[in-house]
Amino acid sequence: MPPSDHRLEAASRVLVEEHFAIARGESVLITVDSMTDPAVTASLGNAVMRAGGRLLTAVIPQLPFQGGLADPFLPDPLAAAAAASDVWLDFCFPYIAGSHLHDAALKAGRVRYGLLNMPAADSFARIYGQVDFGALMDFQMGLVDYLDGCAGQEAHATCPLGTDIRFTLDTVKLKRERVARSPGMHTTPGAQNLYPVDGSVRGHVVLQALFDEQYRILRKPITVVSDGAIQGLDGGSAEDMPRLERALRRAASGKSLGRMVHFTLGFHPAANFTGRYFIEDIRTPGSNAIGMGLPWWEEGGGENHPDGVILDQTLTIGGTPIVQAGRMVGPAALMSLYEKVRPLFF
Repeated sequence: MPPSDHRLEAASRVLVEEHFAIARGESVLITVDSMTDPAVTASLGNAVMRAGGRLLTAVIPQLPFQGGLADPFLPDPLAAAAAASDVWLDFCFPYIAGSHLHDAALKAGRVRYGLLNMPAADSFARIYGQVDFGALMDFQMGLVDYLDGCAGQEAHATCPLGTDIRFTLDTVKLKRERVARSPGMHTTPGAQNLYPVDGSVRGHVVLQALFDEQYRILRKPITVVSDGAIQGLDGGSAEDMPRLERALRRAASGKSLGRMVHFTLGFHPAANFTGRYFIEDIRTPGSNAIGMGLPWWEEGGGENHPDGVILDQTLTIGGTPIVQAGRMVGPAALMSLYEKVRPLFF
């Protein structure tokens, strides 16, 4: 057996038993696409069945877009399966979240949806199988509480390529559960969104990677300028700039370039920057994924929510250093939790 198999099995067990606490008799839907590693599909299915779940695995062609733009490509039977499931683990990338099918399933009020989107076995193994999951979630929950308590303060992020952006921090929009027991949206741990007060984002970000119509490292960095809303774009290569501008205008219903709707803080100690796996890359320590367009909680939001990535960020909130050149530095209460988050090497 390949030496990584035990890590993949550990990742599947942690996701099924510790994160989603799948119980005997629960109906579990796993969605994968044509690019998902079959080893991921098999390992997940075995973990669900060991937990006593009633499994349905749906394999679809890889979607060309995420969110509402995926609607024409999603099969009708999947809507019924999603709404009738207790747990839905979505490993498709681009992902189904933000589509009308996904929205209807959540509104039905039964399913616990996992936005996972890790088609590669090695990436999934690192995120769920190569970390002390309990310590990771302890820190994540502590970070959520800290950020919520900082609402109204100014956040300031910079990066070595020249990012310099400020915004007023809003309350956390999507409250995380340590164990995903409640119906609704649940995301992969290892990164946390920071939400700006609408209209407060001023400055510029210099993007090194981008997920709009596809995920990639940018051949040339793109600078996005904001003064309340996105004012303009600069730099980039001939193939990258049109894709981003097209995606931004779609996300804002063609009326503008939209705005910056979220920032993030990546802190997963086992995550690698791959340039291929978006969900893992935005969890590398010090990464920041900036969501642009319209937010998913507004009508029409999520139609094609592009995310640009900066690396090795320095972040302060209310003047308190949180991250310095990609390394977590404070405050002390958070550091005491973060110091227990260790990667597992075997």
